[in-house]
Amino acid sequence: MGKRVEALAESMGVSVVSRLGREKGDLLDAEVCIDFSHGDAVLEHAKACANLGKSLVIGTTGWESSIEAVRELAQGIGIFYAPNFSLGVHLFLKILKEASDLISPFTEYKAGICEWHHEHKKDAPSGTALEMQRHMKGRVGIVSSRLGSIPGTHMALFDGPDDTITLQHTARSRDGFARGALEAALWLRGKRGFYTLDDYLELKNQSCRLLT
Repeated sequence: MGKRVEALAESMGVSVVSRLGREKGDLLDAEVCIDFSHGDAVLEHAKACANLGKSLVIGTTGWESSIEAVRELAQGIGIFYAPNFSLGVHLFLKILKEASDLISPFTEYKAGICEWHHEHKKDAPSGTALEMQRHMKGRVGIVSSRLGSIPGTHMALFDGPDDTITLQHTARSRDGFARGALEAALWLRGKRGFYTLDDYLELKNQSCRLLT
């Protein structure tokens, strides 16, 4: 993900001033940091950013047990978290909620989630699958597979005695995630507080309504 963020940055008017990870770097020249690392490292990274007054975009999943501690840090900096920065996934989740609400009175349909990611993704289920579960309201089972180089495929199934309804989002590459994270970084400059994609889209819509 870091490579895709860097590859797209210049075309979106973003300069990459430092890289952390296997390469050594620092945060002093950065306005906003983007974290696609590992769930175990997110809280430590958020604390480092807060100490330096640097805002942070988090695209990493598997750290949600520390979310309240990270929210506390957002009193002094801007923090933007999304389990998936793809606009298509966000729209998919909205459609899924509407579909789930529509189907829920028909109790003969049983719901489930299947998701596939590349073999190097550590957390299972993914943050996106957990968001799907939340939008589907209830004890919905999740089946996770980690194999090959799949960027990300998520499927919701509503299975009845006579048919199956399927909703699916398939990412063709990681560019959608990287582009969304860069857009979030540009938007986050100068802000304080904890934001999600819902907050971002709502505030953006408010700005559009004021302009019109």
